[in-house]
Parts: sequence; C-alpha cells; structure tokens
Amino acid sequence: MTSRRLVIVVRADPVICGHSGEARNIAEVALTRGFTDVRLLTWPIPALQAAGLPLKPLDRLLPYSPGITVERPEPVGDYRVPDGRHLAGLTGRLVELLMEPVPTTCLSMYLVPHTAVVADAVTAARAAGFAPDVRTIAKAVGSDVTNVIKSCLREGRFGAAVSLFTTYLGSDRVVAVSAYTRDEIIDAAERVDAHCGTTFAAQARHRVEVSYPPIDVSAYTDLDDARVDAALARRGLQRDGYVLFLSRVARAKGIYDLVIAYGQMRSRSKVKLVVAGTGPALEHVQAMAKEDDRVIFLTDVDDAEKPLLMRGCAAYALPTRPEPDFVETFGIALTEKLLAGGGPVVTTLTGGTGEAVGDTAVIVEPGDVAGLAAALDRVVLDMPSSERRRLEQLGRAHAMAFERTAVFDELFPETLAAATT
Repeated sequence: MTSRRLVIVVRADPVICGHSGEARNIAEVALTRGFTDVRLLTWPIPALQAAGLPLKPLDRLLPYSPGITVERPEPVGDYRVPDGRHLAGLTGRLVELLMEPVPTTCLSMYLVPHTAVVADAVTAARAAGFAPDVRTIAKAVGSDVTNVIKSCLREGRFGAAVSLFTTYLGSDRVVAVSAYTRDEIIDAAERVDAHCGTTFAAQARHRVEVSYPPIDVSAYTDLDDARVDAALARRGLQRDGYVLFLSRVARAKGIYDLVIAYGQMRSRSKVKLVVAGTGPALEHVQAMAKEDDRVIFLTDVDDAEKPLLMRGCAAYALPTRPEPDFVETFGIALTEKLLAGGGPVVTTLTGGTGEAVGDTAVIVEPGDVAGLAAALDRVVLDMPSSERRRLEQLGRAHAMAFERTAVFDELFPETLAAATT
C-alpha cells in the first residue's frame, strides 16, 4: 500500500473545545480512507495549562486508534523568544515530516497560528531544496473570525488582517466551519479591501466552502440505559431531574443568564441546574450560586460521561449570546445533544446555532432572562411527552447530517474516489 500521511495542526485534547473533537474524528476516519500515517501536531500540555485554557481531566482522555500519533513538539530556544519558541517547535517538526518522501495532506484548524505554521513549513521545505508532495487545507473556525479578524478590524490593525487573509487564501483549499462563518469571512474581507485596496473578498466568495464539524454519531446514539442510570446515580442525579448546561463556562455561552433564570423558574423545585465544564467565568458563577444547593457544578466530566448526562436531562440549555470577542459560530455541543436524545434543547439563534439545530430546538432571544426561564418552565412542566418525542426524533434526524464519515468525504473527496476505484 502506498504510504499517505495526514497531518492535522490543531489545539487537540485535552483542550475543552469542539474543534479538538473535530480533529479526533477526522483522524479516526482518515484511517479508513487510505491514510497510513495520521498525526495530530499540537501544543505541549504545560503550554496549554499556562494559557489558562479549559482542559479535560488528563487521566481520563479517550485513547486514539493505532495509527494516530499525537505529537507535542517542545519549544525551540529559551526565554528570550517568548511565544515564538512553541511556533518554532511546531513548524520545525512539520518541516521534518515534509522532508520525508511521503505524500502528505496538511489540515490546519484555527488560522492563528496553525495555518501560518503550515505555510511557513511548506515554504521552508521547498526553499531548502526538497520537493514535498503536499496539499494544504485551512479551516477557519469560530475564534478565527469572532476573536482574531474582528479584533484586527475593531482596532484598525489592517496589517495583521492582510497577513491573516494572505496566509489563509494561500492554502490549496479553504473552508469554514459554518455558513455563518463563511459570510463573516467575506464581510471582513470586504472591509479590509475597502481600506487597503486588496482583493480578498472576491477570492473568498469564490473559494471558501463550508465544512461542518464531524461528529462520531455512535458515541451519542448507541447509549445503554443502564450506563445512563449508573452515571446519573454517581452524580446524585435522576432522569429528567435536572437542566443541563455542558459547555465552556463563559459569559458568551449565556451562563450568567441561565443561573439568573434558574432562580426565577417555577420548575426549580422539580429540577436541579447542572453546570458541567470549566472556563473563565467558573469561579464567579460558583460565587453567584453558593447559597443555592440546587445548582451543581461538575468540573471533571470526560468525553465518555458527556453523552450520558445529555441523555438523562430534562432539558439542555445553551443560551449563547454575542459578545465583542466571541460569537457562537456553530455550536457542536448542540448537535451532540440532539444525537444523544433526552430532553429538548433550549438555545438562541446566535451566529451559526441555527445551522446546528435547524428547527428542532426551543428558541429564546439572546439575553432574555425572563424568556429563558419561561421556556425552561414550559419544557419541564407543560410540554406534552408527545411533543418531547417529536423534537427528539427531529433533532436526531437533523444532527445525523454531521456524521463524521460523510463530513470527511466532503472535505477529502479525493480519498473517497481512491477508496472506490
């Protein structure tokens, strides 16, 4: 068999991030599509911890299949080269891989800095006299637009915006995590063009495609009822006895709105509020709820327990709201919850969440605390079981479109063609 390599440059596990899950699912499917060497090129764990990113329990990370290698290159140089040390480690390792005579596809997720790492490595390998057989794919995810690009525009840092668009559009193929993200990229490109006289918008309109997050459907649909009940019992929970928030604990995820709404709910005597996750707002939210013993915080939920908690809840609430530095550009947890079943999803139409849930969720306005409380009360107290079942069936059918093999084959159509010939 001809050797073929896939390198994914990404913030991988243990980061609590939907896109680390994307990378895992792409890697797993790649093994079934003719790639003989699959590598995740990512950051040393101490660097992730120092950055303050929310992390999963290190002792309970799900293993990857044989054939998938996770590499965490050590930084190059010493303290006099602050952040560049880690970038040099990533770029240098990728150059070493490109020096080998193996046909390689490089997928970068997060343009800053991962797409720059790929571009620099390819340039370096070619300049050094090697002729790498390499194809590059750059995937723009949420923070690329809502944090990096919009920061450049808001602060008038057009040089940084020009550099980012040049690097992104310099990739062989460019994709975005949702249609909302694609539209935001084009809008930002138009603003850069208007200021700088560049032509990024026309290129973006022509080239940027949508590639939705791939999900391991079986992890959410093949759930044994006994496992669900056992997981809930370990946490002191009962089926339909809690509203679940399972996400990064941050203002933009609507956690403050949810905690305040819970205090107003008629159904609070019937259901607890479970906040599962970590994030920058965790300590503040814990302080807000310290007098309420019906608000439960779970900071150690792993990937195996997540779908079980989703299946058992009375409702799943993600009242995400737009903030200057973050807009929910898809909402992977929403589709995972739809697959898991259980109580209805209550969310907002913010950014790309409408693409994640279709018409299968209960929708409230972002920031409407009273409306959120009323919606959760309706789901818990008043929604007929027939309506709950209908939403569950519609939700699972909608979310099946994000099954990881189908998404992979759209992102790498050449591998599907090769596998069927």
